[in-house]
Amino acid sequence: MPNRTVFFVSDGTGITAETFGNSILAQFPARPRHVRRPFIDSVDKAWAVLEEINQVAGHEGKRPIVFITLVNDEIRQVLTSEGCKGMVLDMFRTFVEPLEAEFGVKSNHRIGRFSDAAKSEEYHERIDAINFSLAHDDGQSARNLDSADVILVGVSRSGKTPTSLYLAMQHGIKAANYPLIPEDFERGKLPSTLLPHRSKCFGLSINPQRLSQIRNERRPGSKYASLENCRYEVLEAELMMRKAGIAWLSSTHKSIEEIATTILRDIRPDRLVY
Repeated sequence: MPNRTVFFVSDGTGITAETFGNSILAQFPARPRHVRRPFIDSVDKAWAVLEEINQVAGHEGKRPIVFITLVNDEIRQVLTSEGCKGMVLDMFRTFVEPLEAEFGVKSNHRIGRFSDAAKSEEYHERIDAINFSLAHDDGQSARNLDSADVILVGVSRSGKTPTSLYLAMQHGIKAANYPLIPEDFERGKLPSTLLPHRSKCFGLSINPQRLSQIRNERRPGSKYASLENCRYEVLEAELMMRKAGIAWLSSTHKSIEEIATTILRDIRPDRLVY
């Protein structure tokens, strides 16, 4: 599918449309050009997007794929009309309308995940979790670890920071992360700070060759980035976690989403039901 464009059009941020659309597109061996058009909340904006879609169709000679999440019928009709030269996949009409029939009630046609962020308890929990994760990134602070939902443990550059922030932003999880350092390997046991919270700990490991590549991008030619040192640190970290009874996985070939879901399943299964 070379020279193919996919549009994600929404009256909100467009994240839902893009996430869902990318999950579907991942089933196909293609890398189309992505165009996200958020906050299409008026008919005039919809007409402008329609013109853009039609221009792309004329230029590429193929129908653009258009994922839409538009709750306003008047706005949606602009893009679902015969004048649109794209292949439109209407996520709300596909899912919301059948659910309205099943539940026997009309949906509230709310734009976005939060109708009023200032009044949303879930939103404020996510903000608190993000602030907590930032304050406890890379072992910066050992204070309030009893408030953590999860403490990620592993060697430097094994993926702890992006995973902790993803858990905070997407799931409202207060995730601290704590790097294992050479002094820990010399002692051969977890840092004393973590011992009272061992039940909350989850380990991340990584292939030594991949770790060396990542570290060389940051500090090329250093002992820190050498393959020999990376092999030593990974081996010692895995041995330490095994001795401490901490569950761990390799982040080498896993996405942040997969890692986070595994952590939730093992540490906070309650957060998979909400």
